[in-house]
Amino acid sequence: MEKSNINFDTLVDTMYNLPLEDRLELKDLLEQSIADSRRNEIEVNIKAAKKEHKTAGLKFSSDINQLKKML
Repeated sequence: MEKSNINFDTLVDTMYNLPLEDRLELKDLLEQSIADSRRNEIEVNIKAAKKEHKTAGLKFSSDINQLKKML
């Protein structure tokens, strides 16, 4: 994807001047992009947690004071 030199204010102004149908499509595209980014983030976190679990790096406790210390 090619980067543009457009600044955020110009982008927002341009978006507000689009017809409603185009703004709705842009909204859908942004929602999909955000969902994809979140899924990728979750996948990275799951892989890191599995790796930590395999190396016995995870600790479990039901003691609230111990949990606070782990943070």
